[in-house]
Amino acid sequence: MSPVPPPAARLCWTPVLLAAAVIAVWATSLGGAFVFDDIPAIVENPTLRHPANLAAVLAPPGDQAGTVGGRPLLNFSLALNFAAGGLDPAGYHVVNLAIHLAAALLLLGIVRRTLRRSAGSWPEAGREAVAFLAALLWAVHPLQTEAVTYVVQRAESLMGLCYLLTLYGFIRLTEPEPAGGANSRRPWAVLTVLACLLGMATKEVMVTAPVVVLLYDGAFMAGSLREAWRRRRGLYLALTATWLLLAVLVASTHGRGGSAGFGSSAGAWPYLLTQASAITHYLCLAFWPSPLVFDYGTRLIRQPGEVLGPMLAIALLLVATVYAWRRNPPVGFPPAAFFLLLAPSSSLVPIATEPVAEHRMYLPLAAVVVLVVAAVFAALLRLAPRRTGLVLTLLGLSAAVGLGAATIRRNRDYRSELALWTDTAAKAPGNPRAHNNLAEALRASGEPARAAEEFAAAVRADPDYTPAQYNLGVTLLDSGRAQEAIPHLVRARQAPRHQAELRQFLGEAYARTGQHAAATENFRAALMLSPNNAIVAFGLGNSLAAQGDFASAVLAFRAAVAADPDQVRMRNNLANALLFSGHTAEAIDQYREALRRAPDNVQVRENLERALATARH
Repeated sequence: MSPVPPPAARLCWTPVLLAAAVIAVWATSLGGAFVFDDIPAIVENPTLRHPANLAAVLAPPGDQAGTVGGRPLLNFSLALNFAAGGLDPAGYHVVNLAIHLAAALLLLGIVRRTLRRSAGSWPEAGREAVAFLAALLWAVHPLQTEAVTYVVQRAESLMGLCYLLTLYGFIRLTEPEPAGGANSRRPWAVLTVLACLLGMATKEVMVTAPVVVLLYDGAFMAGSLREAWRRRRGLYLALTATWLLLAVLVASTHGRGGSAGFGSSAGAWPYLLTQASAITHYLCLAFWPSPLVFDYGTRLIRQPGEVLGPMLAIALLLVATVYAWRRNPPVGFPPAAFFLLLAPSSSLVPIATEPVAEHRMYLPLAAVVVLVVAAVFAALLRLAPRRTGLVLTLLGLSAAVGLGAATIRRNRDYRSELALWTDTAAKAPGNPRAHNNLAEALRASGEPARAAEEFAAAVRADPDYTPAQYNLGVTLLDSGRAQEAIPHLVRARQAPRHQAELRQFLGEAYARTGQHAAATENFRAALMLSPNNAIVAFGLGNSLAAQGDFASAVLAFRAAVAADPDQVRMRNNLANALLFSGHTAEAIDQYREALRRAPDNVQVRENLERALATARH
C-alpha cells in the first residue's frame, strides 16, 4: 500500500494542477484576432511604436486610443508586446494568458491562507479542496473570456492581478509570527502598496482596493474595522495615497472624450436603472454562462417599472450582505467585496458607450465562486461528513470540465471580427452597433450585398444610430443607388464625426441625381472642413459647371489641380471650364499639360483639337 502524501506535497501539487488546467483551457485563445477596441488601442496606437520613449508610452492619449488613455501600465505592457512581436496577435494573447494564470495562482493562495485562519474547524484536506476548486472554477469560467481573450481588456485582468497581489501581500504582511522576524514584514508592506499603485495605473476599478483590504482586515484579522484601523493606520494611509495617482490619471482623460462620467451622454438615473438589470444578469451568468454577448449596445433603461424585479433582488442581496457582515464578518466579506468591485462601473457614474459589459465580472466572479464553493463544502460537512472531500471534488471537477469546455467553444468566436460580430448580432438583434460592425466586417471580407443588409438592420434597430446611417448611405452610393443613399446621409449629419467625408458623399449623391445646387452647398461645406481635398474641389467644380457658373468652376478646378497635379481628369475639366469661360489660350495650355502627363488619353486629345480650332476662328 502506497503511503499517503504529506500535506506539504499536496500543497505543492495544487498550483501545478491549477496551472495545467488554465493553460489547457486558455491555449485556445492564442488564435484570436484583434477586434473592436483592439484596433484603436493597439493597431492604430502611435505610442506603442517606440517603447523606449517612456514619456509617450506612459501618457497614452485618451482621445486617440480611448481604452488605454489614462492607463499607463496597460499601455506599457502593450508597448512591450509590440517591441517583442509587432502586431502579431498571438504574443498579446500569450501575455493575457500569463496574467490570468498568475491571478488564478494568487486567488488560490488568498483563499488557502484565509481558510487557515477562518475555517479552523474544517479538515485541512477540505480547506485545500475548497481553495483549489474555487480558484479552478474561477479560472476556467467562460464569463472570463472577454477579460482574457479580448486583448485590450487586459485592462481588466491586469488590474485584477494587481488587486489580488495587493490583498495577498496584505495577508502575508499580517500573518502571525513570520519566520524571519519583524523585518521580514517590510517587503510585504512595500509589495502591498506598490501593487495597489500599479493597479491605479491600470484601471479605475482599483479605487476600491484600499476599502476591500480594510474590510478583509476587519473580517479575518483584526476582528473589527475600528481595530484594523488602529493597528495599521499607516498602511491604510499609504494605500489611500495611491488615489492621488488615480485622480491625476482620470483627470488627464477628460471623461474619456465624453464617454464616461457625469459629463457623458448617459444620465445618472437611467444608468443606475440599467445597472440593476446588469448586475442580476451578471449573477445569472455566473451560475449559467449562456448566452455570452460581446457587446450589449448602449440602450439605457429609463423607467423603474422595467426593472422592479432586479431592483428588489439587489435590495435583498444588499440587506443580506449587511446582515451577514454584522453577524459573521467572514461570511459577509465575499458579497461585500462583490458589490464594491462592481461599484465603480455599476453605480451612478455613467459609462455611456458600454453600460453593460461581461469583463466587469472578472474579479467579482471570484467573490461569487469562493462563497458558493465554501457554502457547498459547509453543507456537505453536515450531510455527508465522511465523504465531504470526495463529493466536493467530484462536483467541482465536473463543473470545471463543463465550464472549461464552454470557454473553449467561446474562444472560437474571437478568431475573427466577422465571427465575433456574427455571433453578437445573432444574440443581440436589437443592438445597432453589433449589426453595423458585422456589416463592416462583411464589407472588408468582400461581401457588399450582405454588408448593406446588416447596415439596414442596424438602422431598423435604431434610426438614430448615425454610424449605421452613414455607412448605409455610403454603401448605397457605391452601388449606384444615389437617390436611396441621400436620406441616410442626411440623417447621419446629426453626428459630429466624419463631417467632411459626409458632406463630400452627400455632394456626390446630389450631383448624381441632378440636384446640383444641393451638391454645390455640400461640396462647399466639405471644402471648408478639408481645404486641400482634391476630390471635393473637383466635385464642387463639376457641380458649378453643371449650373453654368464656369468662372466659379475654374476656381474650384484650380484648387483640385493644385492639391493633386497628376490627376489628368481634373486638369482636363479645368481646361474645359477655362474654354467655356473664354480663356482659350490658357485652356490649350492645360490640355497640353494633361497630354504630357497622359499621352494616350483620347478624350484630352480631342478636347485640345477643338480648343485649337476655336482659337483659329
